[in-house]
Parts: sequence; C-alpha cells; structure tokens
Amino acid sequence: MGGIRVVARIRPQQATEFERDCIVSAAKNDDEASSQPNVVRIPSFKNEHEVYSFQFSSVYDQTSTQQTIFDNEISPTIKHLFKGFDVTIFAYGVTGTGKTHTMRGGKTLADRGIIPRLLSSTYRRCRKMEKDSAGNTSVGITLSYYEIYNDKVFDLLEAPEKRTATGLHLRDNGGKTVVVGLTERSCESLKEFEKIYDQANVNRSTSATKLNAHSSRSHAILCFKVTMTTGDEVRVSTASAIDLAGSEDNRRTDNGKERMVESASINKSLFVLAKCVEAISQNQSRIPYRESKMTRILSLGQNNGLTVMILNLAPCRSYHLDTISSLNFANRTKKIEVREIENEPITKGCSRPVPVFAASSMQRQPLRPLATAVHNAAVGTKLASQKEAKPAKSFSVYSDRSRNSGIPAHTTREPSKRSSPLKRPSDAGPSSINRPAKRRSPDRPAAMSKAAIEDMIEKKVTDILAARALDHSSAAPVPEISQEVQRRLELLEQKIDVQDGSREQGLTFLLMAKQHAVRGEDKSALRMFLLSKEYFPDNAKLEMKIEKLQKKLKEKQAADQGSTQAKTHVESRDDAGRDVEEAVPSKDERGRSQKHVIDDDYRSERLLSEGECDSDDSFRYGPKTKKVMKKPAISSIRSDEVPVDPDTPRTKRLLDIVNSQDVKQIRLLRGVGARKAEAIIEALCGGEDADGSGAVVVHNLAQLALLRGVGAKTVENMRVGL
Repeated sequence: MGGIRVVARIRPQQATEFERDCIVSAAKNDDEASSQPNVVRIPSFKNEHEVYSFQFSSVYDQTSTQQTIFDNEISPTIKHLFKGFDVTIFAYGVTGTGKTHTMRGGKTLADRGIIPRLLSSTYRRCRKMEKDSAGNTSVGITLSYYEIYNDKVFDLLEAPEKRTATGLHLRDNGGKTVVVGLTERSCESLKEFEKIYDQANVNRSTSATKLNAHSSRSHAILCFKVTMTTGDEVRVSTASAIDLAGSEDNRRTDNGKERMVESASINKSLFVLAKCVEAISQNQSRIPYRESKMTRILSLGQNNGLTVMILNLAPCRSYHLDTISSLNFANRTKKIEVREIENEPITKGCSRPVPVFAASSMQRQPLRPLATAVHNAAVGTKLASQKEAKPAKSFSVYSDRSRNSGIPAHTTREPSKRSSPLKRPSDAGPSSINRPAKRRSPDRPAAMSKAAIEDMIEKKVTDILAARALDHSSAAPVPEISQEVQRRLELLEQKIDVQDGSREQGLTFLLMAKQHAVRGEDKSALRMFLLSKEYFPDNAKLEMKIEKLQKKLKEKQAADQGSTQAKTHVESRDDAGRDVEEAVPSKDERGRSQKHVIDDDYRSERLLSEGECDSDDSFRYGPKTKKVMKKPAISSIRSDEVPVDPDTPRTKRLLDIVNSQDVKQIRLLRGVGARKAEAIIEALCGGEDADGSGAVVVHNLAQLALLRGVGAKTVENMRVGL
C-alpha cells in the first residue's frame, strides 16, 4: 500500500500582478536534510501575522522549469509502467493557476509539458527494450483521448460534428471504469503522436474568461496503453494524464450565460471529488464516486497503481481563499492509500494443455440407451413398492360401472439374463428387454348411486352447520347499547365536529390577522386577533400578541395627537375645502376660461397626509350636494416640510413681493409661471385674514408655503432665486 504523491507548484507572476501581492512561498522543512523544498507557507486570511504551513512530497517555486518537474516527479514512474503497474497523473487547482501549461505545455522544446515528455520517454524506452531483447519483445502503444464537458463524455479523436447529444456512456469492467465506443489509435512514433494530439486539442472546449484568456471548459483525459509481448506472454499497463478544469468564482470571472452553465458543471464535479476525498479520509462505508463522471473515471483510492497529483497554486493575494481551499484539499488527498498491484501477464492460446491419446491405448466405450433392462427393472420395482403402500379407495366417484376383478393385481416377468449389461443388443431379431407390466389397481366395490352420494353430502353439510352453531352459542353474547348511551355518543360526535369546525374558523382569523400585520394594518390585525380569541381562549401567546398590538396602537395614537397639535396651519371656513380637488373653471372679464393650477409637490404631500389617516376613523360618506363651497385660501401642510424662516432681507423681500399682489413681480420669481402667479393672487384675494379683512396677508414663509398652488419646494426655489 502506498499513498498518493502530492507535488505543489507555484506558477510565476503574470504581467498584471505585482511582487508586493505575492503571499505564497516555498520553504524547506527544518527536520529534513533534503535540498528540495517541501513546505508551502501562506498567511491567514484574517490575520496576516499568522502563517499556515502545508507539507507535501515536493514543492516547486516560481523559478522551477518543466524539465525539472518532469525529471524529479514523472520520469521515475516510467520504469513502473513497463513493469506492469498503472500510472495516473492529474493536475488540480483553481482557474488560471497553470494546470494546462503543466500538462500540455507550449510549442517550444523548453515549454513542453508533462504529456509530450512522458510519451517521448516512453517511446525511447520501447526502442531500448526491443533492442536489448534482440527482437524477442515487441512493444505497442495505443492512444485514446476524451473530455468531460458538462458531465458528458466526448471523444476528442473524432470530429465535433460526429458527436451525439448524450455523449459516450460509462461501464464497469473488472473493477475499472471504461468508456463505451471510445476511439483507440495505434501510434508507432512520437511524430505521429504529436500530430494526433495537436489535432485532438483543437476539438477540446476552451473559452476566454476574465481570469484566463484560454480557460479549459472541460476535464481532459489522455490514456495510452503499453502492450509488451514476449513470446506467448502479453503484459498490458495503462498511463492516464488528466488535466482537470479549474474551479471558478463567477463573481470574479464575469461569465455569461453559457460560461455559467459550464462553470456550474465544473464546480459540481470538483465538489464531488472533494466529497470522495473526505469520505475516504474518514473511512466511510459509502464513497460517492457515481455522483459525477469525472470522479467515477478518476476513482481515487480504488485504482491499482501509482498516482501523482500536481497541485497548481497562484502566488498573488487575489487568489488567497482559493489557494487555502486547494491546499486543504491536497492535504487530505495525500493521506489516501492506493494499492500498488502489478497487472498479471496474459498467456496466448489455451489456458490449459489438451490431452493427447494414443490409438493403441484408447478404448472406446459403446453408446447405450438410457432405458436399459437393469434400469427399467429397478424403476419398476420401486414404483410397485410405492403404489402398494397407498391405501385402497373405499368408493369411486367418477365411475358408474365396476371393473373386472378377474385380472390379477400385478404380474412381473423375469428379465432374460444377459452376459453383460453394457453390451449393445443386436439390431436383428426381437429385443430381449422385457419391461414390467403395468400395475393394476386393487379390487373396488361397486359404484354408489347418485341418490346415495347426495345423501352423504347432505349429511356432511348438516354436521358442519351444527358444529358451527355450537361454536357461536358458546361465545359470550354481545350486550345491547341502551338508547341513553346511544344518544350521548351522538351528542359527543356532534360536539367533536363543532370543535373541529370552530378550530378551523379560528385558524382562518389568525391567518387574516397575520396578513394584516404584515401590511402594517394594525387595527385590522387587532380585530382579527380578538375574533380568534373566542376559539382559543386559553392561548397565552395569542394574548401576548393582542397586548402588544394594543400598546402599539396607543403609542401611535398619542404620537398622532402630538403631531396634530404641533402643526401650524390656517383653518379655512368650511371643512369641505380640505380635500384636494380640481380647480373650477371660471370666466374672467374678457370671457377667457382659466383653471386653478395646483402645484405637483402640494398634490403629493396632500395624498401622503391622507394616506396616513386610518380608514376606520377618517372615512365619511354623504350625498353630493350642488352647494358651491368657497375654497380656502391657505391649505394645510405638514409641519416638518415648512422651510426655515430666518429674519433675513431676502425673506422680507420675498414676502413684500407676494403681499404686493403684483403679477409681474410674482412671475419673475424662480419656479413661478403665469398660471401659478395668478393662482397665488387669487388665493390671497379670495380668502380672509385672521382679523376678518378681505385679503390675506402672508407674514412668514410657513404661511406662504400653505397657500394653494405653493408648496415647501416652491417657496425654497423662490427664496433661493432672489
């Protein structure tokens, strides 16, 4: 048993990243004398002074090259591959950490990734093995390449237009997961592999995101089988190189609709992989491999062979939480134990030798029929003994006539003696095999008549009925229920039905009360709670709610009374003038119709003030009358919206202009047009002052704001415009 070898690699900085933002570093363990770093250090997200340390098999910093990682970590596994062990290599990390660069690499010789270098070393070892064996051993390599896109398996060695919507299916074969219908191609040289591999990578799903210009949108799995044939012995081993797609935070990647679907599928498969690792580390009985196709193919802890995990990390601060999550996952993965079992060789031809018989020593046994004389005699004797043991029937129901009893019950013929029971009798002449005669039934009395049969059946039925009657009579008699008890039972049932109906009605009132309370209608909610109290009289929680609502309404009523007393407004003569209504068209001396203009701010404030009144107290209904009511000059407005009225020259100038009732001067004020100026003059002339005079005199800005057609906002605009 061996554990999964975890190797961490920190990618170099990108052009858009700063060195001061690098928080991930590689270090050596103080207890070990190895020159290779094996500890990753990263500060805590909440406390910069607290540093986390994660120890792995090896850690490579930003200056490490592709060749160094391959020589130290991947190259030693090739010899195990040719010894019959399976090898699995996979890259893990968040998006934009360099997984595809580590596995595939670039086009230059120095930037080649693990997969091209692994195949190159494999081909070199194949040629060396064939050369050392002087041609007795032949090695062949078969390639297959597929991807898992949106949890569907697609073959990358085929054109995308040949894909089906459902993709390829997975099956279990001998403890391993295989892909049904996957294309396998034989590669004889490294150049042929590079041609097939480059063409297949074009078919892989990639797209640009905000964090990665060439983001992999699928998990890619490259498998190549190494078949070593030496005489009649065949040994097959498989190497799998897996490039996992990185987990994504959609708040940072700025993905669109299609990219969001891909991201959800990627994150789901990686989440299932984390669940599998967690279940293995806790020794759970069930490991959820089948919840994702990627985990079913990877099968961590179930595959027999060597497993190497390359953990790709980003050094900058923007990946802080993602890096800590990846390190925790890798720390759990390294504890998984894998069975390193060698694949057994397969021998060509039959698995067991075929016996060879000489012609002189072979004695052919003659064919004989199954029913020989000895067999038939033994069977006949056995049947005769079984039938004799049965008792004879006293009467026959199905026969109206008696059998002839002159024939003997059983006759047995002695079989002729033969020299050998295995010798086949000759075909010519009569057969000497004598079978025993059929056994005759014993003598039976004469058949019964129909009348006798009917009498016997009637007697049996009478006996059965009499026995049942005796059983019922022996049982205790059931006492009858009196009428009084029956009446009380009916009343109890009615009471239960009424209680059920009343409870349902009470629940309805409670539901209506909650709906009113959510809408802020406290009075209606209190009324519904009081109605439901009749059905739930001893409910302490209900009484508590009623007390809270009553207290809340009292406080609200006291606050409303205080605000009403604090308001400063001028009372009009008639109560009907309080409503906001359209101006009545009137004819002036020139015969031109005019309308009273009402300011928009004033209209909204009036509606708000009306909405604050409770419908139960303020609503009044009465028939419409044709009596013409005189409109008040000054309307009410909320006291909190009255502008500040300091005794300044600007305020005095504004009040003088308004009290002069000069249309030209009022029109020159800011925010006042021709119609509004005429409405102000009409309000001043049409009302009465407090002393009973015919004209209204505005003494401060609060009274000016209460004029019809003028609001707090208009007064402020007039004052600022001077």
